[in-house]
Amino acid sequence: MKITELLTKDTILLDLKGNQKPEAIDQLVNTLYQAGKITNQADFKAAIVKREEQSTTGIGDGIAIPHAKVKAVKKAAIAFGKSEGGVDYQSLDGQPAHLFFMIAAPEGANNTHLEALARLSGLLINKEVREQLMAARSADDVITVFDKYDHEEVEQQDVSAKQNLIVAVTGCPTGIAHTYMAADSLKAKAAEMGIPIKVETNGSGGAKNVLTTEEIENAVAVIIAADINVQMDRFKGKHVIQAAVADGIRKPEQLIHRAVKQDAPIYQGSSEQGESGKEKETRTGFYKHLMNGVSNMLPFVVGGGILIAISFMFGYNSAKPGDPSYNPIAAALMTIGGGNAFALIVPVLAGFIAMSIADRPGFAPGMVGGMLAASGGAGFLGGLIAGFLAGYIVNLLKRTFANLPRSLEGIKAVLLFPLLGIALTGFIMHFVVNQPVALLNKAIASWLTGLGTGNAILLGIILGLMMAFDMGGPVNKAAYVFGTGLLASGVYQPMAAIMAAGMVPPLGIAIATTLFKNKFSKEDRDAGKACYVMGLSFITEGAIPFAAADPLRVIPSIMIGSAVSGALSMAFGIGLRAPHGGIFVVPLVQGGVLQYALAILIGSIVTALLLGFLKKPVK
Repeated sequence: MKITELLTKDTILLDLKGNQKPEAIDQLVNTLYQAGKITNQADFKAAIVKREEQSTTGIGDGIAIPHAKVKAVKKAAIAFGKSEGGVDYQSLDGQPAHLFFMIAAPEGANNTHLEALARLSGLLINKEVREQLMAARSADDVITVFDKYDHEEVEQQDVSAKQNLIVAVTGCPTGIAHTYMAADSLKAKAAEMGIPIKVETNGSGGAKNVLTTEEIENAVAVIIAADINVQMDRFKGKHVIQAAVADGIRKPEQLIHRAVKQDAPIYQGSSEQGESGKEKETRTGFYKHLMNGVSNMLPFVVGGGILIAISFMFGYNSAKPGDPSYNPIAAALMTIGGGNAFALIVPVLAGFIAMSIADRPGFAPGMVGGMLAASGGAGFLGGLIAGFLAGYIVNLLKRTFANLPRSLEGIKAVLLFPLLGIALTGFIMHFVVNQPVALLNKAIASWLTGLGTGNAILLGIILGLMMAFDMGGPVNKAAYVFGTGLLASGVYQPMAAIMAAGMVPPLGIAIATTLFKNKFSKEDRDAGKACYVMGLSFITEGAIPFAAADPLRVIPSIMIGSAVSGALSMAFGIGLRAPHGGIFVVPLVQGGVLQYALAILIGSIVTALLLGFLKKPVK
């Protein structure tokens, strides 16, 4: 689709009146309404103003690109306005705006529309285009300018093997204009400087020109010019420059110079990853998709679980109407935490697994599959199956419809993928997956509930070893997910053992740095003080720096201490309904607060004594 199919003569206004931002917005909104492009002026204007509140769309060089993507837009369109005298638009360079492009995109805007809007954004970087638009005296002149410069974008060539390669990611909240302007600005400046660059755009149509593992590995630095969250874990170990999307438009040369000089810190990854230094390899495949689901699910688990635990402080039956201990606050906490936050755990897990596999088209089928798993008794395990099932079904659909005529391209994301993806995932979950997995869940819960003391202790030892083995890595996460998955089945003992074991590594190290000062440097002793806080807060990752510096002594010591703590927790029959919180939720355990605290303390002391014995004195 050409830009002039969206920018038509009836949406061109060459004599904007007034010199204030609200006046310009009102006139452009009215132009779109009079042309029949939007159905509700008030709703569309509200969306435009909301976008301006996030950050000004006055990008400098006399240009402003107010834009919105809402239901009030009947048909994707662009309104062009020109002000000879200039408008005070609070632009990034502080100068008046003369050229205005108000972009109206419907919520179901297809890829064809979005590509045209992206090209518009890129054209405005060109100084010649801006000069000719300022010189335009009629709507025909404006159309002629765009017909002259509007060409289909050529796919960026492979640059992975080039020297001094820079990779970049751009993105803005609406993913319509600034995303592509920043990308084009960076590419143009890099070409002028003779520096190879690959830019990934995170627009409203999904990620385009996605960076490969090889390109990231070979890059000297990474530029993130975005006002949205982008997938960052893939850049672990690289010099990463983080800037606003506006800086990508206005300061490309400065960002590229910094990248070439590697003038930026090395990205260490999010704290949730629990690994220090550069990853040996980029996580891909099953693990990457699983962790995408788990990381997005955990806030619901933690927030909902702690609210449930607080509800129990009023009494275990205090949320039940008619019970003598009934309390309306406890009932509200249970409704919020258990009835709603916990109810979303499995759908969110499945939705984000599917999204990791198939990008945005996979999200809806994954969520629906997860809801079916939750309502059908398949629970956490069913949610895992639903997520992977939905993701790969949508990928299959993408390949199936890859050769549709270009004119039908837009219906895939808004009709074919959600309709067929939800239907196929739903049928398989409903008729094939739910019943056997529900029976398996009941069997596992029954087995865990009926564990004898010896078997329970063995389970506690295994969970403890897993929690300490990689301190936040995949093995640790596997144990944690196992415990949180059992909470919904009413099995609470494994979660208690997991939290106790996860607190031991940093606490044991902290105690060791206090008791055996001659075995640690001053820097280590100072870091040990922070480990007290992290251990008490159930942040196992606090042990990582010590384990990385001396793995042969530290890792066995913390694993043994965690195994002791997990075994004692299971032996004491401690149950915990809150999946996070550390010392702050210890008073909420079932089976004895003192015994649980004792299990954590004994495990920590075992770790500390082993470290004191194994480590050599510091010279």
